[in-house]
Amino acid sequence: MKKSHPVRRAVLAGAATVSGIVLLLSLKPASDPGAASAAGGAAPPAAAEAPQGGRGAWTGTVTGDAADTQYGPVQVRLTVSGGKVTAAEAVQAPKGGQSDQVTADAVPKLNQAAVTAGTADIDAVSGATYTSAGYKQSLQSALDKAAAAGSDDETGAGGAGGAAEAGGAGQGTQVLTGDVTQTQYGPVQVRVTVSGGKITNAETLQAPKGGRSDQVTADAVPKLNQAAVTAGTADIDAVSGATYTSAGYKQSLQSALDKAGG
Repeated sequence: MKKSHPVRRAVLAGAATVSGIVLLLSLKPASDPGAASAAGGAAPPAAAEAPQGGRGAWTGTVTGDAADTQYGPVQVRLTVSGGKVTAAEAVQAPKGGQSDQVTADAVPKLNQAAVTAGTADIDAVSGATYTSAGYKQSLQSALDKAAAAGSDDETGAGGAGGAAEAGGAGQGTQVLTGDVTQTQYGPVQVRVTVSGGKITNAETLQAPKGGRSDQVTADAVPKLNQAAVTAGTADIDAVSGATYTSAGYKQSLQSALDKAGG
């Protein structure tokens, strides 16, 4: 039998070794981070995408449940535009005796805090612990109602947002601040929310204060705000005992409505 040549055996052995190495390399999983990204491993999950629609776009006015306190009921009404609180007012607050002064001091601060925070997690006003607690309770109730209304819109039940869009630019929601009106007892300034061509909310940003004016303002302003919403114009009756404040209110209210017309 003829023996193989030593050189030939070496060549064949080397070829077999190279083939084995190539095979092993072809089976080794890719460890390059770039390869993993290309395969989709680094893609963000779909849940990270921003949700579409929903209560975040809801627009309207909601009134919270009245919260009873040791000094009287507190009730908050909110105006929400595009899912954000744009105005807050206390339609009920403690009154009579010292409560008038406490209310006149605390309510504007609580209203501002509600708009700034957009939640019921607001600080109590010093010296108005009970009023603050009642305010926060009614505020949370109003926010819950707004959230529920937004959920209804999301499920296709319709809502103010869709109606405003269908009605054109003139039917949208506007928050308009009237000019400051100077009166004998101090400045008066009104801000209104107009939605669908109607006044849905009115609030007094400035009103006479100090001394007897605190009591007059605490009694007159809620009535004037309500009258403005009910009438939808500046043609409202003056509040008895608050002639100057009423006149200033109507003038600032008309200024705000003129801006809406523009």
